[in-house]
Amino acid sequence: MAEQKVNLMAEVTLVTSFQDADPMGVIYHGNYFRFFEESRRLLMEKINYNYRDMVISGYAWPVIDSYVKYVQAIPFNHEIRITAKLAEWENYLRVDYVIYDAQSGKRMTKGYTRQVAVDMKTEEMCFASPKILAEKLEPYFV
Repeated sequence: MAEQKVNLMAEVTLVTSFQDADPMGVIYHGNYFRFFEESRRLLMEKINYNYRDMVISGYAWPVIDSYVKYVQAIPFNHEIRITAKLAEWENYLRVDYVIYDAQSGKRMTKGYTRQVAVDMKTEEMCFASPKILAEKLEPYFV
């Protein structure tokens, strides 16, 4: 089967909180993944395949790989826009993220996560994404 491209993206805008910052007043590096997750959650809700839907379909989708490139420090009480774009889906879910300054549009951070389907009955990793995912993505094929 030829690889099918998908046009699926979501974004969220939020203001960083004091509790997200380190003692220097910038966002602690581990919190970037929380921001990524919020945009990824919205992305999956677009196709009606959130975490509850995944469990109902019989699959868990743990993160197996992640990456972040800190381009510019993000201070607390700063408005940011986070985008999530589905980059790959046939063998695993790869979601690419970009965090922008909400006012200027300047890129502040980029990264990705990869998740793989695990059959919840057998607890075995799937080497191809389950059919349910393709069905959910079908309206977004280009």
